[in-house]
Amino acid sequence: MTNISSSAVVAEAEGPLVPVGLPTEPKKAKPGWRSLNFGSRMWIALGIIGFVAALAFIGPLFYPFGPDEKVGSLYDYPTWMNTPPTFEHVLGTENFGYDVLAVLMASARTSIIIGLLAGTIAVVIGVAIGVLAGYVGGWVEELLMGFTNIVLAIPSIVILILISISLQSTNVPFLKGAVGLALVIGITSWPWTARAVRAQASSVATREHIDVAKLSGARTPSIMVRDVLPYLASYAVMAWVLQLASAILAESTLSMLGLGPSGANSLGKQLFWALAFQAVATGAWWAFLPPTIVLTMISFGLLYLQSSLDEVFNPRLRRGKKKNLAKAAARRAETARKLAENQPVEVNA
Repeated sequence: MTNISSSAVVAEAEGPLVPVGLPTEPKKAKPGWRSLNFGSRMWIALGIIGFVAALAFIGPLFYPFGPDEKVGSLYDYPTWMNTPPTFEHVLGTENFGYDVLAVLMASARTSIIIGLLAGTIAVVIGVAIGVLAGYVGGWVEELLMGFTNIVLAIPSIVILILISISLQSTNVPFLKGAVGLALVIGITSWPWTARAVRAQASSVATREHIDVAKLSGARTPSIMVRDVLPYLASYAVMAWVLQLASAILAESTLSMLGLGPSGANSLGKQLFWALAFQAVATGAWWAFLPPTIVLTMISFGLLYLQSSLDEVFNPRLRRGKKKNLAKAAARRAETARKLAENQPVEVNA
């Protein structure tokens, strides 16, 4: 054995030689959210989404005007309608005489609620079909994927328009509102999630822990819920974020066509009335620009959040990971060389 400088190495009884200053116990993981290694993109996305959520749910509590409150007196008609921003009305008023900012906050709240409901419905349906098809396989997979491909072949916007028109003529009140629109969007947005989940579930179904669960006597529903679904949780979360953004954009599209929720404000309906009263042609930017900006912020924030979640769930995609690994390998090689040459090694604790 090569003699090594005592100043560089200390020997432990029946243990390996450890360089001076090297901790003998592994470092503990960072507690709480710090162990998730959130990147800058994550915080930017959360900041944008948090701002829009605060505007939609907290802003109305402090704003003096409501979305259904006519600002100004009837004797001032029509001077108080479609007026530019003032100190009292920050974003001005629209053609019906309502405060634009008050309507904007109510519209953002409705659009977010529709997106949450529709995105959740789409993810639940897609994950259920994908896990069942990917794990069971055989004729069940062929049947479910065949149905999924048929739904994909039909343009979704056509289905959305037809179902929305039929719901507008129904006598059930809640189907005409935000809940009905969320159901329409949710039941037409699940196929892509189902296809992707099916591919992941097929891969998980061939792993060893699935065979162990089968040998232990676990039933198929229990295996899918306890042994397959947890491995797809990260993908389900990212799919839910994308479905949320897609649902909000779909609601805006339908509302701009006049098929939005009945009796409720939304970002798409606000744009619909702005176009109906020719706000773009007359230069009334305060009527169409604020909902456009909020809609863009929601979409950008959610898409940015999805890309940052991919880095959180997949360590290989984290920024700086490869560079840090290369530096660590270089330090280990340098330490090994110095130990082989019987040179002192300085290691930071």
